[in-house]
Amino acid sequence: MTTTIYIPRDTTTLSLDGEQVATNVRIAAARTGTDIKLVRNGSRGMFWLEPLLEVQTDRGRIAFGPVQPEDIDSLFDADFANPDFANKSAQQHPLYLGLTEEIPYLKKQQRLSFARAGVIDPIDIDDYIKHDGFKGLAKSLQLSAQAIVDEIKDSGLRGRGGAAFPTGIKWQTVLNCPPQQKYIVCNADEGDSGTFADRLLMEADPLSLVEGMTIAALAVGATQGYIYLRSEYPQAHIILNEAIANAYANNFLGDNLCGSDRSFHLEVRLGAGAYICGEETSLLESLEGKRGLVRAKPPLPAIEGLFGQPTVVNNVLSFGAVPHILNDGAQIYADYGMGRSKGTLPFQIAGNVNRGGLVELAFGTSLQKLLDDFADGTVSGRPMHSIQVGGPLGAYLTPEQWQTPLDYESFAAIGAVLGHGGIVVFDDTVDLAEQASFSMEFCVEESCGKCTPCRIGSVRGVEVIEKIRNGDNPEQNLELLDDLCETMIDMSLCAMGGMTPFPVQSAMKAYRAQLSDQQQSVKGH
Repeated sequence: MTTTIYIPRDTTTLSLDGEQVATNVRIAAARTGTDIKLVRNGSRGMFWLEPLLEVQTDRGRIAFGPVQPEDIDSLFDADFANPDFANKSAQQHPLYLGLTEEIPYLKKQQRLSFARAGVIDPIDIDDYIKHDGFKGLAKSLQLSAQAIVDEIKDSGLRGRGGAAFPTGIKWQTVLNCPPQQKYIVCNADEGDSGTFADRLLMEADPLSLVEGMTIAALAVGATQGYIYLRSEYPQAHIILNEAIANAYANNFLGDNLCGSDRSFHLEVRLGAGAYICGEETSLLESLEGKRGLVRAKPPLPAIEGLFGQPTVVNNVLSFGAVPHILNDGAQIYADYGMGRSKGTLPFQIAGNVNRGGLVELAFGTSLQKLLDDFADGTVSGRPMHSIQVGGPLGAYLTPEQWQTPLDYESFAAIGAVLGHGGIVVFDDTVDLAEQASFSMEFCVEESCGKCTPCRIGSVRGVEVIEKIRNGDNPEQNLELLDDLCETMIDMSLCAMGGMTPFPVQSAMKAYRAQLSDQQQSVKGH
């Protein structure tokens, strides 16, 4: 009897010696005469358990992890590859985790976009179809373009790249443009600190991105698409190209799409290694072969985008949600979440935590509950103190703000951003003034330089924060820093300069509170 064994091939697993684990499994299987089928799946997002090795049994997959290359012999000695669920020997192995789907970290999630992540072979068309793949595309081919757009509107899907603009409105704008060459562009230049959801989806379920972009093409009348991929993601690049080639070979891309009279062509283009190219107009400039500089708006990319043509620009997670919406219906998707924040968001937990990874939940849970349920405390063992949400342009949130619901409007109400769902945890040893300085330094490094408030303001910001940290007229310079931040917010051309003040202002507010507490402590003694 052949036993199916799953070992991920994603970036995280490979960085933890996952390739050697796979090699050792093959060697041990040959040595022991064990008949196995080795499937290189994607990660399920439980990164503290990688490399996670799964064995298909008669009652589901059994997980072992984190597995190191030197653990393989002992796993074979324990007869772990025996597909009998009741295998007592394997259950006594110290890496035995039981049924994968029963692991609490995974079981407590609400997985829609990531339902197939870690379950399927990422590039296998048949495996994708077996798990409801291309059903959304099949339904879309039976609908008018307007009907597809209406489904996206009714679902309440908003851009998952940070701005949270309603996806259906963007698609409607492109659809309303006269028939001409139109483009679908996926912003896969994931550069925010502490984020990895785009990469995980592209490495674990790339065909969902292909399907989502194809549905978008049907919705607006586009025939060409591009995935603008972060150059630092070589494994995602390999997997995406393999998945796209298989989609072409099976008529899910190309001319006469699925036997219809529709066409859509898709290719991957590598990014320029600049954070600013995550901004959609700068991305379009780079995609055209130019330097990544921010364009003034209007005109909007939906009207004059790539090569001056109407263009849909959405994030990986936005396109990744589309197949589910078209397959199951807009209302089912909209029933998740709260208020105007519909559906789910893959939260990415990173920083000083014991259990970093991806957690997909409906909008509305609190930051405190998310961390209590999934993070398992800090690696340092010290209390959590500040949490940055939304990448390097997101605010630092202190404990009194952690009960805020994780949805766009609630975060905006406290001067924060939910962004791409990245969450970076710091303990009580963090120097918040240093973090504020880092935010300004990041803007100095990554600004495209086109507008003065961002280009010059960030440099002056670093200087002013340094004076504050050195005790040079701190109150006067704090007031000056506030004025500088307001200028950057109001006058910058794009979010790079316009949002850099968010982490700066929040960190300095908390820094002031820290200084006040320290002064009170000194007086008390």
